[in-house]
Amino acid sequence: MKILPTSLKGWTGVLIIIAFSIMMFSISLPYFAMDKKADIDFLKQKLNVYHIDSWRIGFYTHVFTSVLLLIAGITQFSSRIIKGFPRLHRRMGMTYLIVLIFFSGPGAFVMGIYANGGPAARVSFVFLTLIWMAFTIFAWYYVRKKDYIAHGEFMIRSYALTLSAITLRLYLYFIHHFHFGLKPLDKYIIVAWLSWVPNLIIAEILIRREMAAKLMKKQ
Repeated sequence: MKILPTSLKGWTGVLIIIAFSIMMFSISLPYFAMDKKADIDFLKQKLNVYHIDSWRIGFYTHVFTSVLLLIAGITQFSSRIIKGFPRLHRRMGMTYLIVLIFFSGPGAFVMGIYANGGPAARVSFVFLTLIWMAFTIFAWYYVRKKDYIAHGEFMIRSYALTLSAITLRLYLYFIHHFHFGLKPLDKYIIVAWLSWVPNLIIAEILIRREMAAKLMKKQ
């Protein structure tokens, strides 16, 4: 029985996620030193809050668990795993739920409170974290109710927000490369909202096109 997608579209999506997961892991490696003096641009911008225990714990927890969410999450959208390997699907789904709700989500929430960019950026990241966790809890709730379509729809929303870790960095690179004459504060605010709002719009489009139902129907 084949697990991986056979269509070009399916392979492309999986390979893109894997490639970016590897990129995210490579970005995370320098943080394992857990040293505020490390030559990392992000930490240099956070010297004013690094001494705060809650921020530091939240930051490292979020950074070290995000890659696992990307990998565990993508397995939830393979019809072959759902149909042929339901136990693997459930275990990876539970891994995704536990890591997100108890580790990565709370870490992201604390980071959002102290985010650069002032209130406008902080509101974006805090709200992102709250609905990210809420969508994931709803996905768990509906699978417990055996409403698998609603479960799939909320997982689509949740994973779309998980992917904001990737889209945020893509937009940062794009804006930094082309400049656009933006001030640093404006960049933070724009990227804070751009990193996840389009993702959620795309998720809603996929839901309207009955992606969850189609995954359940495929053999």
